[in-house]
Amino acid sequence: MSKFLTPRLASLAPYVPGEQPKERKYVKLNTNESPFPPSPLAVKMAAEEGEKLMLYSDPDVKDLTAALAARYGVKPENVVVTNGSDEALNFAFMAFCGEDMPALFPDITYGFYKVFAQINGVPYEEIPLKEDFTIDLAEYHKRQGVVFIANPNAPTGIFLPLAEIEALVRQNPSRIVVVDEAYIDFGGESALSLIKKYDNLLVTQTFSKSRSMAGARLGFAVGSSELIADLHRVRYSTNPYNVNRMTAAAGVGAIKDEAYFQANCQKIVQTRAWAAKELSALGFTMTHSAANFLFVKHEAIAGKKLYEELKKRGVLVRHFDKPRIAGYNRITVGSEEEMQTLLAQIKTILEIEYENGSN
Repeated sequence: MSKFLTPRLASLAPYVPGEQPKERKYVKLNTNESPFPPSPLAVKMAAEEGEKLMLYSDPDVKDLTAALAARYGVKPENVVVTNGSDEALNFAFMAFCGEDMPALFPDITYGFYKVFAQINGVPYEEIPLKEDFTIDLAEYHKRQGVVFIANPNAPTGIFLPLAEIEALVRQNPSRIVVVDEAYIDFGGESALSLIKKYDNLLVTQTFSKSRSMAGARLGFAVGSSELIADLHRVRYSTNPYNVNRMTAAAGVGAIKDEAYFQANCQKIVQTRAWAAKELSALGFTMTHSAANFLFVKHEAIAGKKLYEELKKRGVLVRHFDKPRIAGYNRITVGSEEEMQTLLAQIKTILEIEYENGSN
């Protein structure tokens, strides 16, 4: 840290992404990536655009915006395309939060919300989850501020029914509700169906998980034309060429290849159910996940120790140090082969724990 960094940023605690180690090959189940490659059509269309990289990308991302609007039954003016859904979320903090409009989000959720609030100088309140890790919507009804909810939530994977989201949006038309649907394609019902009814709802989604494009950095937000115009104002004031031409083309290909997308989502959901059953048989307890990961704990071994032992054996999962969830690990649903490797290593670790416990 230099002596020139402003005091506000000197105290900032940056978001910590999942490990991306290069020192050895791991079974990587820690960052919620897809186990499947991107759509062949997406790869083909991106490669074709690679020949035009001497030219700036389209700042309006017209082709992808139109494809998304058609896919989700809205107008192009209801869509903004961004560099990952993280950028859309950051734009929302910049555009809608301020001294008199704090950000409201759960105490256990996507870690970037707190960082976005801090880096933009926005007051915020972290509202505790209930004991069962569900979001306490009654507490949001009592407060004025921009609400940020990941649905399904991360790292718990718990999904809030659409009716409860709608009640929150309807209850206070003078404040915005932002629903972060990074994992919606693996379970639950999207709030996109409510966009035409409410002008205070913004929904963000990403191509990173269900469309196998985490490395492309592509996301989008959908809302009323007025909210989207606000986000465009921020985008054009920061980085109008925020989506490169290869990524934009890949996004169009991914949207066109609906069958590939649906098949991969179905495979992940099936593998999730199978892995949850196998882990339960080994004595794990877990939340009911509607995402592409499982949030699990075991009474015989601490969460951090299990994470460390798995890492020694070449399997990466995600551990969080927050006291309420320190006993848990988040496990991405990988391929069936990757999950078989995970389970085999867990069985070995538990056998050692049980032997040591009986000595």
